[in-house]
Amino acid sequence: MKFSIIVPVYNVEAYLDDCLTSLQSQEYTDFEVICVNDGSTDGSREILSEWESRFPQMKVIDRENGGLSAARNTGLAAATGDYVVFVDSDDWVESSMLSRLAEETRDEDMLCYACRKSNSGTTDTLLPERTDGWSYYNRHALEHREVAFVCVWQRCYRRQFLIDNSLYFREGILHEDNEFTPRACLYAKSIKVIPNVLYNYRVRPGSIMTTRGLRSKESMITIGNELSELFSNENGIDKTIVYQALTQCYQMAFVNNTHEEDQYLLPLVNWQCYRRVSRTKTRHRLQYLALRISPTLFRFINQR
Repeated sequence: MKFSIIVPVYNVEAYLDDCLTSLQSQEYTDFEVICVNDGSTDGSREILSEWESRFPQMKVIDRENGGLSAARNTGLAAATGDYVVFVDSDDWVESSMLSRLAEETRDEDMLCYACRKSNSGTTDTLLPERTDGWSYYNRHALEHREVAFVCVWQRCYRRQFLIDNSLYFREGILHEDNEFTPRACLYAKSIKVIPNVLYNYRVRPGSIMTTRGLRSKESMITIGNELSELFSNENGIDKTIVYQALTQCYQMAFVNNTHEEDQYLLPLVNWQCYRRVSRTKTRHRLQYLALRISPTLFRFINQR
C-alpha cells in the first residue's frame, strides 16, 4: 500500500525543516511526499531544493500563489498513492504515522486519528470506531474539541474515494476545511477511527487558523451558502447537525463587525439558504430573524 503525503508550502521557512524531518523519519517506506510551493517569497523554496536533493521520496511542484486549496488540489492531481494524507508545512507528524495507518486500514474511505496541539500539549481523546461517514459526522461534528473537527489533516483518505466523489478543495476561500469535511463525510461509506496521536498541530500567530478579517467572514458566508444548497437537495439523511453547523457559519460572519463590514457582507448572504438551515433550533431561528432586521440586533441577542 502506497501513501501520498501532500504538503502545501507558503512562507514557512522557520518551520519547514521540522515538517520534512518528520516525514523522512517514517518507519513505513512506501510513500511519496508532494510539496507544492505556492509562490513562496521567503527562503522556503531554497529549503525545498536542499531537501529534494537528499530525500528521494519527495518531489516539489512550483506554482503561482493561489492559496491553500489550490495547492492541495495541485498535490492531489499529482498523487499516485492508494491513500492521501494532508500535512500543513508548519506542522509535523509522528514517525509511526504511516505504519499505524497501514496496519489499521481495510480499504476504508477515511481513517481518522488524534492530534496534539503544540502550544499546550493537549489532545482529543478518540475512541476506536467503525462506522459510515454520515453517522460519524452527526456524532462528532459539534463536539467541543482541542482541534476543530473539520481539519482535514486529522484524517487519511482513500484516493479513489476522493476522485469518485469529486472531493477537491473549494478554491478562492479561506477555511476550506469547513466546506470539504461535511461533503467528505456525506459520501464516505466506511470510516475507521484510530485513537493514536499521529499528528502535531503547531499553533502560531498569523496563520489562517488564528487570524480573522473581512475575507475570512466572506468565506464563511460562501461556505454557508454553498453547503446549505447542497444539503437541502440531499434526501434520506438527518440534516439536524449539519444545519446547526451551517447556521454557525453565517453567525460567525457577523459576530463583531463595523457598520461598513455589515453593509458589505449582508448582500452576500443567500437568505433562503440561511432561513432553511436556521429551523433546527428556536434560538437559531430568532438569530436569523434578528440579522434580517439588523446586525446590531443580532449581536445584542447573541450576547444574552
